Amino acid sequence: MRTIPLDAGSLAGQDAETILPASRGAAESFAALFAVVARLRAPDGCPWDREQSPASIRNNIIEEAYELVEAITEKDPDHAREEAGDLFMLATMVSYMYEQEKSFSVADALDGVCEKLVRRHPHVFGDAAADSPDAVVEQWNRIKETKEGRRKKDSIMDEVPRHLPPLERAYKIQKKASKAGFDWTKSDEAWDKVEEELRESREAFAAKDADALEAEIGDLIYSVVNLARFNGVDPVLALQRTNDKFAKRFMHVEKRMKEEGLELSADHMARMDGYWEEAKKRP
Repeated sequence: MRTIPLDAGSLAGQDAETILPASRGAAESFAALFAVVARLRAPDGCPWDREQSPASIRNNIIEEAYELVEAITEKDPDHAREEAGDLFMLATMVSYMYEQEKSFSVADALDGVCEKLVRRHPHVFGDAAADSPDAVVEQWNRIKETKEGRRKKDSIMDEVPRHLPPLERAYKIQKKASKAGFDWTKSDEAWDKVEEELRESREAFAAKDADALEAEIGDLIYSVVNLARFNGVDPVLALQRTNDKFAKRFMHVEKRMKEEGLELSADHMARMDGYWEEAKKRP
């Protein structure tokens, strides 16, 4: 049962005349999306969509989330609109799959998140006070423990999901440790740590110790993530930017090699390297 009212009273301090019509328009659009998803999953719907399960589309959800992040990074509103729509579609579809098996309904999921947002924002929907982002986070965590009965983690490390991709998990682990005061005091220390781990990786390589090399390269990567974080750089976004840059330059190499009728191979490394340098000068 829906318990969150949507009326002018619940939007105190807001322009209800603007927000309410917009919310109704969004509701109509979501109803259309729900109908499309239900039709695709119907017995006479799409064979591909019918055979999917929450487990089978997990990777699709991750992929679409990253594509939305890419569109945001590119500052491309049209692309962001498309990718946000794809993510809405997948969230609706996986929720509808659970509705079909009578685990919970799409409405249950939406009502649940609305109630949680209101409950965890008493400074907006109630009489509590939280005048800074840190105060909001502290209040959020306190509500989770005192009102929702969430058990406090034994360690702050337990607050970082183990299923995250390793690079993102490293970043979040470091942020948690930093918030507890366990961090470098100056940037030079972070740079020195990278150099130390690079030296130890070289030593492991020279010793032909495969196990030690794996461990040291892991430490090296971790130290680079730490360096990025300490200097205000999100390593995930930085790496994605470099991935895109490399792919763009390599596609230029492919194009130029094809124009010359040459195969991509180590035999033509000098030629490919020349085109790589050419690509680096392109905007």
